[in-house]
Amino acid sequence: MDLSSKLVRRGLVDGRPFAVFDGLVAPADLERLVNSLDRGNFTHDEVARPDAQQFRHWVVNLAPEVAQALPIHAPTLAAAALVAGDGTRYRDYRAYCNFATYGDVLLTHTDAQPGAHEMTALWFICREWNLEWGGETLLFNAKQDAEQVISPRPGRLVIFDGSILHAGRPPQRICFVPRYTLAYKLERQP
Repeated sequence: MDLSSKLVRRGLVDGRPFAVFDGLVAPADLERLVNSLDRGNFTHDEVARPDAQQFRHWVVNLAPEVAQALPIHAPTLAAAALVAGDGTRYRDYRAYCNFATYGDVLLTHTDAQPGAHEMTALWFICREWNLEWGGETLLFNAKQDAEQVISPRPGRLVIFDGSILHAGRPPQRICFVPRYTLAYKLERQP
């Protein structure tokens, strides 16, 4: 697959890379993912940061063999290598899916320490998404100013340096479908 033809945009936030891709997953595979998540065993025990234990959100953790068998796994690793741009190859060390609806609390956080060279790959898993439903992912600069806004779209992938401060926003009240974001946490291969 030619990833460059699926690239929507790419750039830097405080010198750290991000990129947005559309069309990396076949519609039938996306439908199977949505159906599977609709039956997922989500728990309400994930926290964004250690100082925010009282604000939990819904998550289902994926076993490594499950995460690596998904049709989005290979495109995730290929896209991460493209974003790195220096020949670095990545492997996933954690995979999970967040589930958010109107009224949920999703806080700003980072997924990696600065300089760790880890990537976060975030897939929007949905059949459809309406602009009025909200649910965007925001990437913040060092001044805590939102610098990039990524709209949810069916099968959209955003990959970014895990040390970028970011947050998903919950859907608006008029949204009656879940906001599923399936995440792979990626580290450099030795």
